[in-house]
Amino acid sequence: MEMTPRQRWLALLGRQPADRIPTDYQATAEVTARLLHELGCAGEDALWRKLHVDKRKYVASRWRLPHHPDDPQADLWGVRYQRMDYGSGAYEEPAFCPLAAAETVADVHAHRWPDPDDFDYAAIARALDADDGYWPIHSCCYEPFLLYGYLRGLERSFEDLVLRPELADAILGHLFAFYYEHQRRCFEAGGGRIHLTWVAEDLGSQTGPLMSLAMYRRFLLPNQIKMAELARSYGIHVMYHTDGAARLFLPDLIEQVGIEVLNPVQWRCAGMEREGLVADFGDRLIFHGSIDNQYTLPFGTPDDVVAEVRESIEIYRSARWICNPCHNIQPNTPTANIVAMYEAIHEFGKP
Repeated sequence: MEMTPRQRWLALLGRQPADRIPTDYQATAEVTARLLHELGCAGEDALWRKLHVDKRKYVASRWRLPHHPDDPQADLWGVRYQRMDYGSGAYEEPAFCPLAAAETVADVHAHRWPDPDDFDYAAIARALDADDGYWPIHSCCYEPFLLYGYLRGLERSFEDLVLRPELADAILGHLFAFYYEHQRRCFEAGGGRIHLTWVAEDLGSQTGPLMSLAMYRRFLLPNQIKMAELARSYGIHVMYHTDGAARLFLPDLIEQVGIEVLNPVQWRCAGMEREGLVADFGDRLIFHGSIDNQYTLPFGTPDDVVAEVRESIEIYRSARWICNPCHNIQPNTPTANIVAMYEAIHEFGKP
């Protein structure tokens, strides 16, 4: 009997057999728009069904304010963004970091921080009341140091951990206080109908960790544990996102944070080889990703993509795996390669 996407995810999370290897999807908005047009799909649900994608459905609260109270050009944190065009697409990049000039803890406290009261949490209940039960439900993401970089500036953020730890504690403290209460209300509004959430932080570069294990344990680990425990108290499974060479942190993430799903497994990065991850952590993690979007998907042929999918199937045979690109598919990726990935896993990913 064919399972729904929700049933496949929940089977994997419950260590039960599924009718095939589940799939997921990550891409830029430009790629999704192109696929909708070229594959003749009226909407995203139709696209996921056509490609056999077990896509998570996101539900979220609604911010009631039109803009930051002190800056009509800024988001709820006071960050302004500028659209940066790179030829085939564009990203919104921080253009104004409101805490860049902060020098004291008092400066941090004086910032206009968002209030959990400014959100409509009933929007989550309304979305779930209308849900048809077909897709797995995902809500919320806790990724504080990424946002810290937007508030403070990326270089200054890393400097703070070494030179100004009191500022780091103050900023991370405000971020945690907001997210803990905001996500608690989101999960409460979900009424037991939310399946997954992100606890996340980019810990690795292409060649090695972005910070030491000691720095991670000092500034990020304690609150990641609390956020994961909050999710589990509502019966929600914890996914973890980190780019790059992050193997150093996996024991803490598994044993202390209690993550269940690791994304995106950039296996070309040092220490992230699929075989080693399966050997060392395959009994405790679901691997989510692994189809290379830096070389194979954009620059390979459809045959190269099929070969990598089949190779991954064999490597993950003794583990649990969700087939997904190892980060957002970029606009330079041919449609034929994307289709080849999903057709290959649908054909060869059955028991």
